[in-house]
Amino acid sequence: MTVLLVHGDREYLREPGEELQTDLGVVDVPEDVEPGQTLESHLGEPFEVRALRGPDLFNHFERTGAPMMPRDVGLIVGHTGVASGDRVLDAGTGTGVLSGYLGRMGANVTTFERDPEFAEVARGNMELADVADRVDVHVGDVTDEIADASEGDALGEFDVLTLDTEDAPEVVAHAPDLLVRGGFVAVYSPFVEHTREVVESAREAGLADVETLETIQRRMDFDDRGSRPSTAGVGHTGYLTFARRP
Repeated sequence: MTVLLVHGDREYLREPGEELQTDLGVVDVPEDVEPGQTLESHLGEPFEVRALRGPDLFNHFERTGAPMMPRDVGLIVGHTGVASGDRVLDAGTGTGVLSGYLGRMGANVTTFERDPEFAEVARGNMELADVADRVDVHVGDVTDEIADASEGDALGEFDVLTLDTEDAPEVVAHAPDLLVRGGFVAVYSPFVEHTREVVESAREAGLADVETLETIQRRMDFDDRGSRPSTAGVGHTGYLTFARRP
């Protein structure tokens, strides 16, 4: 069980029984360490022990590119209603942030990543998230799996289909064969043109409740002069398209 050691704005990941060496001193992490404890370095500096949660994993996963933002993950969860015990087919694993979140919610995730090195990093991240038993990372293109299947029999039926790939429109066309009745598809698209292709594919496939949202979030600043949205950072991340098998 990996734990988070926190001192002020510093955070460190360590396993029970390991040692942390910093300019604040050496911390020995006990084998029976528990979240909520405070450990002291040999210099007397306190380190709070915390259990890893979703936002911590987002901050500490090894990254192979731009990960899906927590706000996008939240919209996917809210609009699909993914829950414990659901079967999720995911394509475009990347760093594995979405798969990790869904696995920690109790969903069983089958995810495809084309790049073998990215897939290996994602597997390590699933170990860190303690969901390796619920998230199965495959190397390959999900469209190849669909092509080899007969009406989706090889892959089975899923409750939710999540896509973050260039060929998402092609996969969406097969959504009726991949989803259970009432199942949802969620597609992340960085560009409007790609989003339009996804929407057209969903409509042609006979999916219902097709809608697209632009994901924008602004942080608020509060100081002595007044309150206003922050001028720092980028509020827009992309577009999320949702649809449902009737």
